[in-house]
Amino acid sequence: MFPPVSLIFVLFCFPSIVVSKAVHDHHESFENCLWNESGCLSKQQRPILHSIFSKSYWPILLSTMRNLRFNFTNTRKPFYIITPENYDQVKRAVVCTKKYNIEIRTRSGGHDYEGQSLTGPRPFVLLDLQNLRKVDVNVKDQTAWVQAGATLGELYYYIAQKSKTLGFPAGVCPTVGVGGHISGGGQGTLSRKYGLAADNVVDALIVDVKGRLLDKKKMGKDVFWAIRGGGAANFGVVVAWKIKLVKVPQKVTVFTVRSSLEEGATQLVAKWQKIAYRLPEDLFIRLHFGPYKNKKGDESMLIAFRGLYLGTVRQLLPVMKKQFPEMGLKASHCQETTWIGSVLYFAKGVIKENSTKELLNWKETNPVFQKPKSDIMTKLMPESALKKLWRVYLKGIPGVLIMTPYGGKMSSIPEHATPFPHRAGTLFSILYLSDWNRTSMEVAKEKYEWLKGIYTFMGDYASKPRTSYLNYKDLDLGKDYEGIANYTQASAWGQMYFKNNFKKLAEVKYRFDPENYFKNEQSIPPLEPYSD
Repeated sequence: MFPPVSLIFVLFCFPSIVVSKAVHDHHESFENCLWNESGCLSKQQRPILHSIFSKSYWPILLSTMRNLRFNFTNTRKPFYIITPENYDQVKRAVVCTKKYNIEIRTRSGGHDYEGQSLTGPRPFVLLDLQNLRKVDVNVKDQTAWVQAGATLGELYYYIAQKSKTLGFPAGVCPTVGVGGHISGGGQGTLSRKYGLAADNVVDALIVDVKGRLLDKKKMGKDVFWAIRGGGAANFGVVVAWKIKLVKVPQKVTVFTVRSSLEEGATQLVAKWQKIAYRLPEDLFIRLHFGPYKNKKGDESMLIAFRGLYLGTVRQLLPVMKKQFPEMGLKASHCQETTWIGSVLYFAKGVIKENSTKELLNWKETNPVFQKPKSDIMTKLMPESALKKLWRVYLKGIPGVLIMTPYGGKMSSIPEHATPFPHRAGTLFSILYLSDWNRTSMEVAKEKYEWLKGIYTFMGDYASKPRTSYLNYKDLDLGKDYEGIANYTQASAWGQMYFKNNFKKLAEVKYRFDPENYFKNEQSIPPLEPYSD
């Protein structure tokens, strides 16, 4: 169910803080727990604990607040923000919050669409990892250790600084945090060639509920399995990932071909559905849909076919002529660049000389209101259905619609290899996103109505049973505000994100965090494994 607009919009001014008596009473004791027992930082050094009364509190809170839906007056904010500078401080944060029965939420890049690192139904402490952003690239071993507070942009930048022929298969938005992105799967332009980001993790460091820092060996194979696509925040605090870098050619090709409905875009999308998932693994073509006015001044649609090819233009053109001649790709649509240039192309739409340092910008400068939904597609939509979709899309105030192809390496990895289950048989994923930048009840209502309308329409064509992508978190699928949902109740969303992998995730949770300390509105509850 969609939340009523009346619950979403209140006076947008200085956000209030909801402070419980329990947190207030334990204020001094909680601070002493951090300062006196950690042995790693004194009050005279740079503070890592920021209360609602600290001057540093609001700049830190807002620094990576990407979604203004969570900055309203009646939205609960963290009573404390902790910004650890080393792993010992993360360990103490977990130990002390648990000791004083305060919930903890972890923020990496702040891109959780449902703001689960920014707000919650009960008093909580925000563990903000923005000071843990080191990237250590080992070209010889073709691996890298990346701390969870780094962004994808920073990871890509430092890889490119060390090598022109190594890359990493992850998302297209450079300000997304590595910590959350990898733990939810992490799809991107190289996924058809090399799989998800989570498929290319070889080790990790996690702080568990007891405050222990564990690597792959110490956490055990089941926990290592669970955090690579199952949402690591369900199990502890991942502070670093060791990733396997992948080979990319010195020259790659990016391109965009745009087509309107009047120019036959419907037929192109119909063809794209049939071939995008079975194209050569070196070729990735993503669809971006947007409204525009045609020559008659009528509302219509423009579809952008945006692609990456791991090779030169000369190599690409015959492939496209054979596989997708209807798209009419020409050399003039294409641009040869480096892999890091392709990152900029998908992030910014253009490649500027000497602009790679823009990937290091991680603070939010232009937050908007956002609400997502997603689908995983396993069957083709006939042209008649696509035409109906266009009509639904153009009703109200249209939002973002993106189709991302699967297939290739994605299909060759077994469904149970990681918690991410959308493998063989999956054609593409769809992101539906309403975004707006005005605090207007009327605008918000229209945006929600558009999102509700298009998602409802697609119910007849999406996978059966319907499924979603974890990194496009959607609380409309079900939520647990009390923090007491059992396995059956949590299956409402767990099955949609993880399918049959949800049960194993819940069993791993039982062994690793049996008291369900790490939880949120869509977390994985512990399930005691059945034994004869």
